[in-house]
Amino acid sequence: MQAFSDLMGMLQMQVQVYHNAKVCGQWRINEHELGATCFHIVTEGSCSLEVPGQLSCQLNSGDLLIFPRELPHSMGALETSAEPQLHLNYQEASALSGTGMLCGKVSFSHPAAQQILAALPPVLIIRREHSGDWLEQLLSLIITASYQQHCASTVVLDRLSELLFIYALQQHFSCQKQFSERSFMALYNHPRLVKALAAMHANPQRNWSLAELAVTANQSRTTFSNSFRSVSGWTVMQYLSWWRMQLAWGLLLQGQTVANVCDQVGYQSQAAFSRVFNKHFKLNAGEVRRERQKFRQQPLAKSVWLPESGK
Repeated sequence: MQAFSDLMGMLQMQVQVYHNAKVCGQWRINEHELGATCFHIVTEGSCSLEVPGQLSCQLNSGDLLIFPRELPHSMGALETSAEPQLHLNYQEASALSGTGMLCGKVSFSHPAAQQILAALPPVLIIRREHSGDWLEQLLSLIITASYQQHCASTVVLDRLSELLFIYALQQHFSCQKQFSERSFMALYNHPRLVKALAAMHANPQRNWSLAELAVTANQSRTTFSNSFRSVSGWTVMQYLSWWRMQLAWGLLLQGQTVANVCDQVGYQSQAAFSRVFNKHFKLNAGEVRRERQKFRQQPLAKSVWLPESGK
């Protein structure tokens, strides 16, 4: 799981909970910000979910709903009521019938997130009964923080929600059959190929050969090359180039010089590094370093995929 941890750590994820209340009466909640990455988790009770053109179903306590890019949708009460819609904190509504709903927006400071989101379905639902222990335990902590309403509860809920999102991604990508088409994310679940990913992540500056990486995966050079492309749609060296560029972006945002970044990601020539970086992001590496505050606040809409196979 180290390779997947490396990927998640690079994304610089931030979660902001924008709704956490018990909704009572004849209620209905619609989309918050179309196109944004968001999630909803039912903390108490049940509700209906309607996503036009996608699905219509019931969500129960502990069910987690994720929109990689929010679509028009609505959630509402299962039973009709003559009472008006009310959003109450959990303590106030403890004796009332209703649905607990926590909703959050997820943002990323790294453009690689856009390719990961693209590998997800338009709507992802993780049912409580299919999640194992992680969702049950996080749900319990979320409910406890929601009822306590102490001074640090906002920060606590944001951090718990980050864990919620990471665990959800891990569970989804841990099942290779989820990929109807070739995806680089499937590499992170391949028992042999992921060993090569871990090696590249651990030493991105190394002048890796295909034969050396094949050894880490306990495969022949030909089998390794073919299986890597078959699973991901990328060549081994394309992935290595992609990973190096993602690391380079993060290092430049830290304020490191282009020369230092070039060395750390395995390019002996600064000119070659700058050429690949510019092709990948359609931006100059020096520009990212000089204006890094702007890029932290306004990450790229997407990461351009134009990998290079050599140095």
